[in-house]
Amino acid sequence: MTSPAVDPITRSVVQHRLSSIVTEMGEAMLRTSYSQILNSSRDFSLALCDVNARLIAQADHIPVHVGALPWATRAVEERFKDVVPGDVILMNDPYHGGSHLPDVTVFVPIFAGARRLFWSIVRAHQSDIGGATHGAYNPDATEIWQEGIRIPPIKLYEAGRVRDDILDMLALNVRNAHDFRGDLAAMIGAAHLGERRMAKLFAEMGAEIVEAAVEAVLDAAEQQARAVVATWKDGTFYGEAFLDDDGRDRKNIRISAKVTKRGSDIEVDLSESDPQAQSFVNSSHANMHAAVVMAFAYLIDPDTPKNSGALRPLKVIAKQGTIVWADPGLPVTLCTSHPSNEIVEAVIKALAGSCPDRVMAGWGRRFRIAVKGENPATGRGFIWHLFHARPGGGASPGGDGWSSIGEWHSVGGLKFGSIEVAEARFPLHFRRHEFLANSGGDGQYRGGLGVALDLVFETEKPSLGNTAGEGTTHGSAGMLGGKDSKPHHYRLLSHGKAPRELRTKETGIVIMPGDCLEVRSAGGGGFGPPEKRTKAARERDRLQGLVTDDEKGLPR
Repeated sequence: MTSPAVDPITRSVVQHRLSSIVTEMGEAMLRTSYSQILNSSRDFSLALCDVNARLIAQADHIPVHVGALPWATRAVEERFKDVVPGDVILMNDPYHGGSHLPDVTVFVPIFAGARRLFWSIVRAHQSDIGGATHGAYNPDATEIWQEGIRIPPIKLYEAGRVRDDILDMLALNVRNAHDFRGDLAAMIGAAHLGERRMAKLFAEMGAEIVEAAVEAVLDAAEQQARAVVATWKDGTFYGEAFLDDDGRDRKNIRISAKVTKRGSDIEVDLSESDPQAQSFVNSSHANMHAAVVMAFAYLIDPDTPKNSGALRPLKVIAKQGTIVWADPGLPVTLCTSHPSNEIVEAVIKALAGSCPDRVMAGWGRRFRIAVKGENPATGRGFIWHLFHARPGGGASPGGDGWSSIGEWHSVGGLKFGSIEVAEARFPLHFRRHEFLANSGGDGQYRGGLGVALDLVFETEKPSLGNTAGEGTTHGSAGMLGGKDSKPHHYRLLSHGKAPRELRTKETGIVIMPGDCLEVRSAGGGGFGPPEKRTKAARERDRLQGLVTDDEKGLPR
């Protein structure tokens, strides 16, 4: 059957309607989810994919989520051939198209009459997913089974009827079943909202017109992306970035990117990256692709829709058994943060030789802490994730980096939320939360600043913490002559004891009542030679207290 012709106005209307649908889905998630990791820090993403596993539309949330969704959609399509209206499919397994276990994904099919055309998709990071440690990250894991419950594509609802046995089994395997059930209900509700809005679009315009318009949207995005890439310098370029360690004996784990640009095509080859690890710093296949997609998407025009059409110029090559693509069964939970950040960094370093006017310096790395304890105000247990003290963003040819914006894998999509709300919900006191002077890398344009945080635990019983992250050895990378930022520095201060340096990958950290978590997060990398920074910019930095001449008087 010949597709109907679609004029540019109809294409634009459909494109913007799709964008508004996923945006509305995100607002629904924000207002109905239970856990602070979702309703405050917004660690979720929404998308529409078609039955060919092509990304059609996404909301502006977490890029590393969205870049992996086509692989998850492909796994669902391969598993189920008998999808009917009212089905809800669930999955999280990194070896079935997922990124890492905490990111649970909900799929709701979208039908036009008897034909299934699209998927409404919600991916959200759960505050706990079982496994050996609370909070979904296990630095001690040597296999994925120690990281949490694995969910291949399964039907949670069949023709509108919930599988209570499956839901009970899942909730039984996480530490905070109440929040898990509430968050999952919010995800399903948001996905069904997308389904209803698409049905309304079909009713208004006709499903055939919408299908044809989607093809036109993808083709237009490809044309726009290729038009940009064609202006870049041809050649083969190299970049590399390093993980601090694997949490054990390996240091400076290398991610290598060989990027070849010809005409309007880009090939990214990560095959020479270091071998995989026996810890959770490995990447899953889908997550590796997502990281490369992020790097490419950051360099094309911001108004180009970030869909599968825009990614047609991009080819990714990698080798299984390396740090960027682990063998099945190995742990991978840290991967959405690291090595995602380092993959992005290596690719952008390489492309600095091809499109220097579009690259940016390195963004801060993630250093998270999860704390499990008892709230004396309620007598209930809690799990709290540190999303505050975000690191700084990298500078660019357009100016200084944003301060406390977060990491490269989320580029501001993750929020630290209200301090007052966090103090109301949890036994915490934020004694200090302010920009950290001198933390950004120097350059023609300065990296954004990190944060000085002093956080006091107002518990009555000991709590337990674990860490998962990077960035205490390597700061955020400077670009094209810019300087690297300072690295992170985290300590636990206990009365009557020497300060305890916190490593980025450890479990079993005992936090006593009254202890203070002292965080000094990294800034972003600098862009361009420091000698090119204007005197007026340096004077402004000094007047605002962002850069000082004497660092000895600053809090560490």
